[in-house]
Amino acid sequence: MTSQRPPHLRLVAGDAVPVPGGPPGAAPFRTSWTADELMDLTFPETRWAVPGVIAEGLNLLAGPPKVGKSWLSLGTAIAVAAGGKALEAIEVEPGPVLYLALEDTPRRLQSRMRKILAGRRAPRALTLATSCPTLPQGGVERIAHWLDSNPGARMVVIDVFAKVRGATPPGLSAYDADYTAMGHAKRLADTYGVAVVLVHHVRKMGSDDFLEQVSGTNGLAGAADATLVLKRARSTADGVLHVTGRDVEEAEYALSFQPAAGVWHLLDGPPEDLALGETRAAITRYVREHPNSTPKVIAEATGLVHNTVKRTCQRMAADGQLCADAGGRYRLPGTATGTEHPESAPRVPAVPQPDLTSANETDQGGHPPHPGVPRVPADKESPDS
Repeated sequence: MTSQRPPHLRLVAGDAVPVPGGPPGAAPFRTSWTADELMDLTFPETRWAVPGVIAEGLNLLAGPPKVGKSWLSLGTAIAVAAGGKALEAIEVEPGPVLYLALEDTPRRLQSRMRKILAGRRAPRALTLATSCPTLPQGGVERIAHWLDSNPGARMVVIDVFAKVRGATPPGLSAYDADYTAMGHAKRLADTYGVAVVLVHHVRKMGSDDFLEQVSGTNGLAGAADATLVLKRARSTADGVLHVTGRDVEEAEYALSFQPAAGVWHLLDGPPEDLALGETRAAITRYVREHPNSTPKVIAEATGLVHNTVKRTCQRMAADGQLCADAGGRYRLPGTATGTEHPESAPRVPAVPQPDLTSANETDQGGHPPHPGVPRVPADKESPDS
């Protein structure tokens, strides 16, 4: 890599990517400062391809084969290029996008885009390619040339990373080889201040930590600025997108795949709902928004059969997924009973009143005692009287 950089490139960190025709004699990158110098610098705000999900830098999107990674990445690329809504919910700023569909044919790309666009005009700001040299053997320069021609570019998607990784240099450990391979793409992302998304696979062996599921060594996730792992159980439409990184908050997003439209849709509610069966998930979503609801109300609102809802609510209560009051109204555990149904709240016992005597008759509004009520001797009076 050269130590020169074209003056129009935005410095983020690291080395420059050589761009054909770059002016000679440009100032080299600065990579060290005194502490006070660094604190006096003003850096631009983080640029987001998809706010809260995909930021500038190197992003690793991993998931099992055929889980829908390509649909997710292509749909996101179209949304960013057109300036629409990513995941059908998140407003994105428009800008040029390069999509390297290295496992697809032009016919398949056209078919998928037609489904996603649903009659809308294809964005001119989206550039698609089905071939690219490996990053060490000219791929970096080719992508850099496109970025140089599109200074407002917001995202580069490489689907899949294995196609551009290139040969492993001899003598490196597996970790170092993975880290080095990621470094080519990271320098592109850092030099141009653009989000680079590498689509990758997860290992077959499961793990409680989603980062551990990324195929390869920890060098891959370690080199990435952010890692996104997409999960979806077979024969289901719902999935979960796990996100963590240096510039993004660690989060989990509940998604639903719509095969007819070829798009992933961001769902309301936490991903935990997806671990439930469809009936339980529907009940949970409704009760979250409408606590203290009866099975009849839930059934009418969700379109489920009343007896099915009634039995399912009872089972969910037994499993600790719901709580019920004496009136058979259900809410989520940890949710206040609320005041929506005051008749369901337990009646507050009346405060007992002392017997009326001559000693406290003035405390009862000045009315005389009823006939036959004995007077209490003075030594038995309350200390507060």
